[in-house]
Amino acid sequence: MTYDSNNIFAKILRGEIPCQKIDEDEYTFSFADINPQAPVHILVIPKGAYCDWADFAATASAVEMAAFIKSIHRVAELTGISKTGYRVISNTCLLYTSPSPRDATLS
Repeated sequence: MTYDSNNIFAKILRGEIPCQKIDEDEYTFSFADINPQAPVHILVIPKGAYCDWADFAATASAVEMAAFIKSIHRVAELTGISKTGYRVISNTCLLYTSPSPRDATLS
């Protein structure tokens, strides 16, 4: 699958679509979901051009992978859900065609 540089997440990363930013570092960007399915629903996305979780897992560097995992923990701490518990969900393009999902959701 080819990365679509005009997917909704790429537009959010470029600042073309507004969002409620939660956290950001060199490799990741986290923001509140606009249609939350839980009281706390945060999307954590890599900044690299990955189609989905499978693409990220297969091709991201070890540094990017570590940053992604640490970002999830950091967001859980920032939002207070690290004390109450949370789940991490990842979508792949096999489930969706548009927009290209490349997010992990904290809820």
